[in-house]
Amino acid sequence: MKVEDFLDNMEDQDHLSSNEQTPLREDAFQLSDAEKIESIKKNVHEILVTLGMDMTDDSLKGTPNRVAKMFVNEIFGGLRPQMKPSASTFENKYKYNEMLVEKNIVLYSTCEHHLLPIVGRAHVAYISNGNVVGLSKMNRIVDYYAKRPQVQERLNIQIVRELQQVLNTEDVACVIDAKHLCVNSRGIRDIDSSTVTGEFGGKFKDPQVKSEFLDYIKLETKF
Repeated sequence: MKVEDFLDNMEDQDHLSSNEQTPLREDAFQLSDAEKIESIKKNVHEILVTLGMDMTDDSLKGTPNRVAKMFVNEIFGGLRPQMKPSASTFENKYKYNEMLVEKNIVLYSTCEHHLLPIVGRAHVAYISNGNVVGLSKMNRIVDYYAKRPQVQERLNIQIVRELQQVLNTEDVACVIDAKHLCVNSRGIRDIDSSTVTGEFGGKFKDPQVKSEFLDYIKLETKF
């Protein structure tokens, strides 16, 4: 698959700007997953050797392979086009016209600046214009876009853009409250701080609607 096809599938082109896209090279999909794992394994081995680790030790000799498989299949699985969740919609036959909020969606991502974890919660809402989506699909969309090297602002935008495209409505919002281990465990090492970002589309830009959404979630997240 070409990178431009992947981006077309990922996001609604009407909303795209360069900072909303995951930065990918043109040859991002030329290697198979197995080839990527083999290449990463060699590089992780070299990093550990450079750091002075004894790679003949029983505890360490399997680490490069474990890390490589984790990168490709798990924590960066959102870079694999085949992992994108299908999100079928259904007619809103019960005519529910208020906002629907899915709060406290567990979020695990990776900061692209230091490759350290981002751990938190996403709160997603939409107002139906005739279609609804299965609740679990909202969780899966959050998980898919989280599983790649990320910055929280971009992740927030990508989740909203995807749901806007799936639901065919601008009336989507997402707030993320997350801890960044690049802040919590290194540098300033502030273990208590978290980062809150929000993206509000359509009716959610109205202060009253936005306030109602924020009142629903109350940001009482605990980690």
